[in-house]
Amino acid sequence: MKIGLIGCGGMGTTHNLSLKALSGKMDVEVTALADCRQEFLERAAKQWPQAKTYVTGRELLENEELDAVHICLPSYLHAEHAVLAMEKGMHVFCEKPVCLTAEEGRRLLEVQKKTGVSVMVGQVVRSFDEYRYLKDVYDNKTYGKLKSIVMQRISGDTKWGFEDWFHDEKKSGSVILDLHIHDLDFLRYMLGEPDSFEVKATAFDSDMVNQVLVSYQFGDVFATAEGIWDVCTQLPFDPSFRACFEEATVIFQGRSNPSLTVWHKGGEVSHPQLAPEFTMHDTSAGINISDLGPYYTEIKYFYDCLKQGKEIERAPLSEGIKSVLLGLEELKAAKKYLEENRRRA
Repeated sequence: MKIGLIGCGGMGTTHNLSLKALSGKMDVEVTALADCRQEFLERAAKQWPQAKTYVTGRELLENEELDAVHICLPSYLHAEHAVLAMEKGMHVFCEKPVCLTAEEGRRLLEVQKKTGVSVMVGQVVRSFDEYRYLKDVYDNKTYGKLKSIVMQRISGDTKWGFEDWFHDEKKSGSVILDLHIHDLDFLRYMLGEPDSFEVKATAFDSDMVNQVLVSYQFGDVFATAEGIWDVCTQLPFDPSFRACFEEATVIFQGRSNPSLTVWHKGGEVSHPQLAPEFTMHDTSAGINISDLGPYYTEIKYFYDCLKQGKEIERAPLSEGIKSVLLGLEELKAAKKYLEENRRRA
């Protein structure tokens, strides 16, 4: 399969390295690369010396005939490039969030329906072994019914974005659509749509939301999820969850080893044996990601589906859009909370 990679920065590097590893097992090859920064383009091209290079994604899409394209641009550019790729008949793997507005979401669904191409969204948490374990024990009631779950996604302030796009709400959707969307998406994936939710938030001096704490009700299960871009840029990235079942509590701590622990009702403590599909750590992306395993897993799933003619089920376009829509509702509620607090101050 001939593949195009649009965006060779932090997330693009993660995809590029994963695709290179995958090319040793599947018939996939990156034949075209695009980035407006020459140094990133040259670094990506070291993996694929024969690939054609372009300054913009639009140029790549206009000039190439590809089987699939990966869109790893800043979030505000995702939807327009996904539409262009689909209209050329290319399958699309688009990083999250797949769009930033409801209007963009409707347009994406319309074009996918018209073209019939496959689209997967990079909601990578659905491919993390620890979270897959959690969903498995929930689905199979391994430890009885789930009673509650607390999820956190903590990060220092994001300073690595091209032209500081993370700090422009219209370009990133704030911490809610960039970081917290991972946990809200996984909660939807495991528990369905929430019956209700309540939002509390803080903001940077610019008034853009930088921390959100959401309390959800899913039937008789309550959940909370926190996402934060802390004011300290050096605060290490730290994802975690604590899921309380009738017979055990499952805890994931991303910075611990082992990362997953089950605390059983009778007092036993166990560490589930996970079997990663691929293991590789690389810090060259220059972002808060070094474990490429889950990215390899989601990308391999995408190409397995294409090769076998199967429908994308793990993170299809429709699911990516639903998570954006919930995130937009939460962002609206967060702004309302902040405004009410200002009035009371």
